[in-house]
Amino acid sequence: MCGIAGCFGVKDRETISKMLDAMPHRGPDDRDMHTFNNTVFGHTRLSIVDVKKGRQPILDSSGRKGIICNGEIYNFMKIRERLVGKYHFKTWSDTEVILHLYQEMGPECVKELDGMFALAIFDGDDFMLARDPVGIKPLYYGYVDSKLYFASELGAMSLAGVEEVHEFPAGYYFTPQEGFVQYYQVPEIQDHLLSDVEEACQQIRETFIAAVKKRLLADKEIHVGSFCSGGLDSSLAAAIAADEIPHLHTFVVGMKDEKGVESDDLQASRIAAQHIGSTHHELIFTEDDYYEALPMVINKLETYDPSLVRCAVPCYFTCKLAADYVTVVLTGEGADEVFNGYHYMKNFPLNMQNEEARRCIKNLHNINLQRADRMGMYFNLELRVPFLDVAMIDLAMKIPPQLKILSKEDGTKIEKWILRKAFQDTGYLPDDILWRYKVQYTQGAGCESLGERLAESEISQEEYERIKAENPKATINSREAAYYFKIFRQYHPQDSVLGSIGIWTGFDFAEEREQVQGTMDGKLKHEV
Repeated sequence: MCGIAGCFGVKDRETISKMLDAMPHRGPDDRDMHTFNNTVFGHTRLSIVDVKKGRQPILDSSGRKGIICNGEIYNFMKIRERLVGKYHFKTWSDTEVILHLYQEMGPECVKELDGMFALAIFDGDDFMLARDPVGIKPLYYGYVDSKLYFASELGAMSLAGVEEVHEFPAGYYFTPQEGFVQYYQVPEIQDHLLSDVEEACQQIRETFIAAVKKRLLADKEIHVGSFCSGGLDSSLAAAIAADEIPHLHTFVVGMKDEKGVESDDLQASRIAAQHIGSTHHELIFTEDDYYEALPMVINKLETYDPSLVRCAVPCYFTCKLAADYVTVVLTGEGADEVFNGYHYMKNFPLNMQNEEARRCIKNLHNINLQRADRMGMYFNLELRVPFLDVAMIDLAMKIPPQLKILSKEDGTKIEKWILRKAFQDTGYLPDDILWRYKVQYTQGAGCESLGERLAESEISQEEYERIKAENPKATINSREAAYYFKIFRQYHPQDSVLGSIGIWTGFDFAEEREQVQGTMDGKLKHEV
């Protein structure tokens, strides 16, 4: 995992250096810059693959082509085997494989990459930018006159003096000649294709086990662990990883209530960890700890949306705990989207449930995935998400909704039923974890109402109305949102460029963004 920053059309090393200065948490192990004509590439590195030699930017033998990348490519060794006789490899880095694959195929090379990535390539005076299929890794861009700047985080972009910041769309690449080209989209729903329970279970098992195992990729000296909240999603990923990694490190956080009773996740995670034989770590945080962390979370998250902030705080503590032991962790992100796990989905008509799941997957890039990226990278920690493997997503679009949310005769409904059924009697998890009722991240950690309670004491109704009236472009629908907005503006002032991007100033996640094709004959327009 890394941070990238750069510019095309201007030799602005000073600005790119400042942008890298804003992202030291994304790359504590190394840093470098390279200039070619009017292109500047900058990179900060968290070393995971080819720790010793994989320094970026990586150039080809001519020096006229180069790449920077934030991400991991899980199939890079297979691609390398195809290319090694034709191209000279200087490193064992997965990033160098992308560069030579680009030499072989051009921008369409991104279609062959199995992983998570945000990358930039220069090819003489030509270039390309690209982002992984579902937007696991972040990428932003903007213009000063006709000069293009890009970076991994909004805070870095604010230093470039750009007129507006835009999120680079997930599943797209961009070149000056073609503009934005969509190379991936969440598959259309064909949920009549996999209605047999036994067949669906077998395919889920095989696909998910493969998705977890490929995400254990790292050099031998890099430790890989897993979140393990005691819920189905993270516990299942941890259980599969524990088959491959002896004494796998697992992590959970939570609180105690006023009677000293520990939160649900703390209790359930011990059952899961004991069953899979992991080396388990816990962090019990207090109400004061929560309030102390809140401003930092809002700052690094780069949003004040209450639903994201609430979940980001326990994620912050889990990443803080994990970073003391490992560099890479598996998480359960994406399972609720892929297998219709949210309780509200139970109220959708049957024929709309998979449509809602598909919509949620398409929106993950600027909600849960950004939370995971920001909180993990703040602690120099890479989070990997096996449920969002493209093969898992493709499979999910073929499974009927009645297998994802099972309706029982008594009227109750079981979310993610087919996923639970797929791993029943496999030995991976005990039944009380495999069939545990879903709770929200904040509920399981015991901190569900803390932010709202604090906001009610700190923001009066009159102040809420004033903040809302003074900021008509922001979505502030509660005193909690107003309170977080005040904190947000302390770090990102009103005249900051961050205020121009909708997804971080109260974007309505129920509405899908329009991605507008642009050209380079002026300024690209990618309007939110």
